[in-house]
Amino acid sequence: MSDASMPLRRPATRAARLSAIEEALARHVVTSQSQLSDILAREGIEVTQATLSRDLDELDATKTRLKDGTIAYAVPGNATPLEQATAGIVAERTEQQMARVLGGLVVSVAAARNLVVVHTPSGAAQYVASVIDRQPIEGVLGTIAGDDTVMAVCADDATAEAWSHWLLGLVSAK
Repeated sequence: MSDASMPLRRPATRAARLSAIEEALARHVVTSQSQLSDILAREGIEVTQATLSRDLDELDATKTRLKDGTIAYAVPGNATPLEQATAGIVAERTEQQMARVLGGLVVSVAAARNLVVVHTPSGAAQYVASVIDRQPIEGVLGTIAGDDTVMAVCADDATAEAWSHWLLGLVSAK
C-alpha cells in the first residue's frame, strides 16, 4: 500500500539535485546557501557549497527582495510561499490558468485505483503532463505521458478519485 507521508526518494544525480533545489526554493523562503544546504540535507541530499553555488547559477536563481523586505533566492517562474501568501489570489489564479490551458486539451478523465488516466488529442499528452507536474497538487506523485494519454500516479485510491473529479470539473467549467 502507498503511504502519502513517505518522503520522495531521488536518485543521486545532478538532474535530481537541480529538481530538489527548484522545489526547495518554491516551497521555502531561502535566504542563504547554508539554509538551502540544510533543507537539501533533510531530504538526504548532501552537497558542497561550491556545487550548490554552481547549481543556483545554472538555475538562474537570484536573490530577490520580497514584498516584506526579506532578501531570498528565487528561480525565474517560481513564486516563493511568501510571495504566494502576499499575492492573495494566486491559488485561484493558478487554477484559472490551469483551466484555460487544459480546457481544450482534456478529452476524458478516469480514476482506476491510485491512478488517473487523462485522454488528450493526439500529440498533447506530454504538454498536459507537464502542466500537471508543474502544479503543487497534494497527493499527485507524478505523471507519465504517451502520445494521447497521461497517467497520473496518486498517493492512494481516494486521492485519485477526488483529483479526477476535480480535474474533470476544472476543464468542464465555462
